[in-house]
Amino acid sequence: MGAASSRLEKALGEQFPEGERYFGLENFGNTCYCNSVLQALYFCVPFRDQLLEYYASNKNTGDGEENMLTCLADLFSQISNQKKKTGVIAPKRFIQRLKKQNEIFRSYMHQDAHEFLNFLLNELVDILEKEHNAERESLQNISLQKNSNGPINGQPNGSHKELAATWVHKCFQGILTNETRCLRCETVTDRDETFFDLSLDIEQNSSITSCLKNFSSTETLNAEDKFFCDKCCRKLRKE
Repeated sequence: MGAASSRLEKALGEQFPEGERYFGLENFGNTCYCNSVLQALYFCVPFRDQLLEYYASNKNTGDGEENMLTCLADLFSQISNQKKKTGVIAPKRFIQRLKKQNEIFRSYMHQDAHEFLNFLLNELVDILEKEHNAERESLQNISLQKNSNGPINGQPNGSHKELAATWVHKCFQGILTNETRCLRCETVTDRDETFFDLSLDIEQNSSITSCLKNFSSTETLNAEDKFFCDKCCRKLRKE
């Protein structure tokens, strides 16, 4: 790998991005599904920057419980702080945590990279939301202590927890708008849905752009697929 690393650096020469690191991840028995996703996430710069910022803000607390987020942040920090530009690193701590967290990944069988990505992003979101809510409740309690001499009985009546849009959402979440138009009265209605990924039909020898165009193309609904138009008060075709 050392020779390969040298060849890579020589091949890139002056085009080697300043401050960038290219490190392979050791395979622990069919963990290529995990390594490929980790590599993709590492080179998603907005995500990596946010994760390293999180690591820098929390590495000195020492009282937090180890989880998928802290293990991933630690791995990214190890890679980004390597003195060499290329090499190999073993994501042992992350893999151990992954297997502990989810029994699906405990075997040495091949796993689906897409399913792993969904699992990982959902885990990161859950952790960040819990931390946000815990911090919010702590600030509320401090505020109540400062402004009240009476006992603290939790949150005020009618209050509720609000889920924050985490930096994972900001990096990966999109909004899909479905528009429907009644072919009789021309009324257009729309519905917004958030998503982390899209299920595209991949055709042979086609591009992602072409697949996205097919995904968002107009279709006419007939027969049992007809919808009820609130303006016409009838079940009609739509496109």
